[in-house]
Amino acid sequence: MALTKAVVYHAPRDVRVEHIEAPACQRGEIRLKVDACAVCGSDLKAYLAGNPRIKPPMVMGHEFTGVVETESGNGDGFRKGDRVVMATSVSCGECVYCRRGWRNLCANVAPMGFSHPGGMAAYVRIPQRALQNGHVVRVPKGVKPEHAALAEPVSCAVNACENCGLKAGDTVVVVGAGPMGILNACVARAFGAQKIILAEVNDARLKQAMDFPVDVLANPAEQDLAQVVREQTGGLGADVVIVAAPAAQPQEAALELARKRGTVCLFASLPEGKHLIQLDSRLIHYRELRIVGSSDSTATHVRTAVEMICSGAVPVERLATHVMGLDGILKAFELMQRGEALRVVLKP
Repeated sequence: MALTKAVVYHAPRDVRVEHIEAPACQRGEIRLKVDACAVCGSDLKAYLAGNPRIKPPMVMGHEFTGVVETESGNGDGFRKGDRVVMATSVSCGECVYCRRGWRNLCANVAPMGFSHPGGMAAYVRIPQRALQNGHVVRVPKGVKPEHAALAEPVSCAVNACENCGLKAGDTVVVVGAGPMGILNACVARAFGAQKIILAEVNDARLKQAMDFPVDVLANPAEQDLAQVVREQTGGLGADVVIVAAPAAQPQEAALELARKRGTVCLFASLPEGKHLIQLDSRLIHYRELRIVGSSDSTATHVRTAVEMICSGAVPVERLATHVMGLDGILKAFELMQRGEALRVVLKP
């Protein structure tokens, strides 16, 4: 097979579009012809500051979809021509976390785009372990590639809402109106949230968020967010607060936004070296607050995400704001840094 293009990570600030050989498959593996791969915020962070989990040189990309080109021969049910997506943090299937069904927390996790070559390429090889452990999810025909590629980020928001115990009728505050903040708001609505308050210090992002199912928009740089939440909840506070802003201050302030016995979800991770925060233990104690984390997703979450995309519960057509070729990767990073894009989707 002729050489094909791929986005390859070498080091911080060193991401190149190169020609590589299409991956060969052994029995038990499948190869996908990739037709869309979204650019995640973690891809941008790796470009800017590196990521110790990436083993360079490495083909980037974990938010991908493609069509099965070669079958595994192991009777896994995937046929040539099937469109699939993945829970892309490939689990071992054997550790204590996998045995409990928490495959996103696998002790021996090997993510696509980090440990295995990812989807920013014309072809991607799906490891046998991913097939054996149920990481590959079929997508119904008719779903556009640039929409199917968003199943992975949608699934992460599904995991967050489940971790929060979000119920129909809840009031939810989402802090951060970047793409994952907006996705969390959309998925919270799909879970039945009655009122969604979205907070963001960037006015341009707040303006973007007006196109999504949000009831109240607030700018904490100009407003007292805790007061806004009290006014919107009859003085009680929110049932669920999801912090999708990767900064310490919003995580620390989130406790003030939750009602008694409410839940605060730390969805966005903080960069290494800036990850320590201070929390008011009295608020946690006297309000009996729950503080949860949320990281990645399982295949079950991905299947729910696919259902939401197919039903229109999540408006992915408004989330995929830019579509371009693999050569546009550096432009994609620029758009993301300027806050002009929600999700950039690369099409080989």
